[in-house]
Formats: sequence, structure tokens, C-alpha cells
Amino acid sequence: MSSEPDPRDVAEEQRRADRLHRTVDVACALLRQSRLTRAEAESVVAQARTQALALFPGKEDVFDLVLTPRFRRILDERWPKERGRILPFAPKSRGARS
Repeated sequence: MSSEPDPRDVAEEQRRADRLHRTVDVACALLRQSRLTRAEAESVVAQARTQALALFPGKEDVFDLVLTPRFRRILDERWPKERGRILPFAPKSRGARS
């Protein structure tokens, strides 16, 4: 038995990772450069999450841990007056923010 991963599986995993990277980059660019409302921006993030989970099913926790803070930072920079809003998929807050 070989413990080496199948090269086709590795290539497929890399293809999905590349697509996820492009999806997140496009979503971030839209958030930074488009004239969207906060609600529309949150919809962009939700769509990116949907696409990410289609590529990597069952990895909601990873998305929320790794990518949610990146999206939240962009949203809070662009819409600071609406900072108290929470993305619908965000994990529970660990501490109160003012």
C-alpha cells in the first residue's frame, strides 16, 4: 500500500483552492470598490460563503474562522456607522465591542 496521495486528487484539491482564492479576491474587490449598501455588501459575502462551501462542503467553521474576519474588517472599514451589525453566519462574539 502506498501512502502517497493520488496526483489527480491533489490536482483537484489545488483547482478548488485556486477557485476559492479567486472567489474571495473578487468578493473583496467588489466590497472595496463598488458602491453598495451594507446589506448588499453582506449579500456579496454570503454568496462568497455559499460558493466556498460548494467547493469545500462541511467547512463552515474554517470559513468562519479564516475568512469571516477578513470580510468583517472590509465591511467595518467601508461602513463604520453600521459597525454593530453582525454578518448572518458569524460565530458568537467572544467579547463586547464598542
